[in-house]
Formats: sequence, C-alpha cells, structure tokens
Amino acid sequence: MLLVTAYWRTNLTLRQLAPLFGVSKSAASRIVSHLGPLLALKPRRRFRKNTVLIVDGTLVPTRDHTIAERSKNYRYSTNHQVVIDADTRRVVMVGQPLPGNRNDCKAWELSGAKSLVGNTTVIADGGYRGTGLVIPHRRERGQTELPAWKEEHNASHRQVRARVEHAFARMKSRKILRDCRLKADGVHHAMLGIARLHNLALTA
Repeated sequence: MLLVTAYWRTNLTLRQLAPLFGVSKSAASRIVSHLGPLLALKPRRRFRKNTVLIVDGTLVPTRDHTIAERSKNYRYSTNHQVVIDADTRRVVMVGQPLPGNRNDCKAWELSGAKSLVGNTTVIADGGYRGTGLVIPHRRERGQTELPAWKEEHNASHRQVRARVEHAFARMKSRKILRDCRLKADGVHHAMLGIARLHNLALTA
C-alpha cells in the first residue's frame, strides 16, 4: 500500500520507485496494478434526507490517448466528474472518466454520476445549464444586472460551491493527477484511490 500511495504522491516512474522499496520494476508494476483498484472509493448510493451534494468536473492530463482528447488547456486529458457532500466535504463518488473535450453538462450524465445521485439536491456551476442542477442565476437577454436577491443567492452559491474546488486542490497534491502515465482504467483507479485517501485525511 505504501508503494502505491508513494507512486500516486510523487509520480516517480516505476523504474525510479522500485529500488526505494527493494523490488524490481516489474514487481512494482504488479503491485500498483493489483492494489490500486482495491484502494478505490466505493460510490455512496444512499443519502440521508436533506443532503446537499456539490459536483464539478476536473481535468487530469493523461498520456493514454485512447481514453483522452485535447481539452481547453490544449493537453490530452480526461474529464472526471467529482461529487462531494456539502456538509462533510467528503467525496461520495467519482464518475467514469471521459475524454477531456467533453463539457461538464454532457459528462454529468455520460459518466454515470447523474444516475448514482438520484433525486438528491446537487449544486453546480453555470457549466451545467439545462441539467436540472442548482446553478447560479444568469442575466437574461437584455438584462444589464441581476436583482439584489439573485446576487445574494449567487454569492451564497459561490461560497458553498468553493468546497469542491478545495477538495480538488487537496487531491491534486498527488502529482499523478498532474501527468498520469497509467493506461486504460489506471487513471480511474488512481482518481478513486486518491478520493478515498482524501476522505480518510478528513476523518483523521
């Protein structure tokens, strides 16, 4: 487990990491492939009444171009829909990775996140327009400014939604999420494992 978490934290190559644990490169690769999925976060499927969730997408630069596409930052990336509990700030699920050129409103459904949350209230940013989620008020055509009460709602919305950005910042302290070399499901398993470590750190 220590080897896997060190790999996620440092993003050293397996050739660099293996000697630190006294194993061969192939053994280190087998350990990462075997234990990575076992550390994965299991999605929560039931929520208590009045639970509020927050969703946002984050891009993970990925070298496996079979699952990635050029995104708005001009790097091959995968889009990961991450859902957290607004109260506890823990990650409750991470959707299946999609090519980085998919916008969030499409990725919300295609990643499987939408079906997992059911009818639970979910807060999101303006990129999720038309999804039925709670998003900020927007000016209508011809409207120069929003009414004061809508501005107040938006300010409150921004404050709460910032919690998912804080979660991303903590998760991306693991350098593998800045340049992932893992192939196929590897990036998804890394994302799920790091989400689980994030939750453990919050409860420590």
